[in-house]
Amino acid sequence: MIKKLSIYFILLLVLPDIYIYKLYIKKHVASGRSRELWFVPSAVLLLGLLWILLFSRGGHGGQAFIGGFVIAYLAVALPKVVFSLCSLVDLPVRRLLKLHSHPFAWLGVVAGAATMLVILYGTFLGRKQFEVKQVVFASPDLPAAFDGYRVAQISDIHAGSWRGDRKSLQKAVDLVNAQQADLIVFTGDLVNNMATELDPVQDILAGFKAPDGVYSVLGNHDYSPYHHWENEKARWENLKELKKRQAAMGWHLLDNRHVKLHRGTDSITLVGVGDDGGRMLPRYSDLRLATLGTEATAFKLLLSHTPTHWHREVLASGIDLTLSGHTHAMQFALGRLSPSALLYPEWSGLYTEGKQGLYVNVGLGYIGLMPLRFGAWPEVTVITLKKSP
Repeated sequence: MIKKLSIYFILLLVLPDIYIYKLYIKKHVASGRSRELWFVPSAVLLLGLLWILLFSRGGHGGQAFIGGFVIAYLAVALPKVVFSLCSLVDLPVRRLLKLHSHPFAWLGVVAGAATMLVILYGTFLGRKQFEVKQVVFASPDLPAAFDGYRVAQISDIHAGSWRGDRKSLQKAVDLVNAQQADLIVFTGDLVNNMATELDPVQDILAGFKAPDGVYSVLGNHDYSPYHHWENEKARWENLKELKKRQAAMGWHLLDNRHVKLHRGTDSITLVGVGDDGGRMLPRYSDLRLATLGTEATAFKLLLSHTPTHWHREVLASGIDLTLSGHTHAMQFALGRLSPSALLYPEWSGLYTEGKQGLYVNVGLGYIGLMPLRFGAWPEVTVITLKKSP
């Protein structure tokens, strides 16, 4: 798989370079030495890719290098790909219409420059551009005492990706606390792989405060299937340590269990399950176990990391509102357009079927191997529950 991806990386880097060189650089740059400079950025990236393939072992330092490489690759290769595609359209259009100008080539210049600006903005600013989204979910099953109850949802912190950026995470925690929600919930992926990623920021993440507490569930990354563990025992010890750290932060982990939240004589049930896994990963969710004994509850709120769980099992269970994360909107969106829509029917925002709802939070953090966000800004969601007639 890695070798196949590497071949695609090389082709997307080299082919546009050769095309632009032959069609434009060779014609318009007189000096041979100056022409050769065109290939320097790509040559450096190829050396970086070679280092990753031969020496990187995926530790914190390795991930930081790979993340930097990916950003440099995108900033260098994607604008050239965009320009080349526009230029390919330019050639037949000019001949067909007998134009002396190069309209699509110039469009390629603008589009390529815009692509580079998007990548750079997403890298240096976008991944820290926290956004608060206000959402209302109305249900006839909501007890009257909970009309107006506010839940702050965060998801996908990926602590190791921040590499000790305490200032940004403190800003996020302060932003969540400023919403003065009744309850704070976290819908999985606290780390990339290892519990020790929390070392530089655990005290900050312990700062979330809400009257009814902070509740959490585990995501696919928390089970650490992507790290090369010495054995399964080491992986499960890491998970055990992660659970301990959540408890030390004052978070209440709902691992296939539920709690009741009370307002006077009324109550609602908060349910949490392990990661459902989707199509490709192991399933740790047990909704039947988690909801055992909740049959008489009027309103149930479920925390489940992967949104595909909603259609697979949750809708049939009658749960009123499900909160998920996982998709990140692939960390790129233009309005309601995102590549994540190709993989997930529900990838961002509120979805309803009948009186049941699903909200997908696009995450607060980012994958360390892709340290940028554009359009799919890091999200804090405040969901206000309302009683409908």
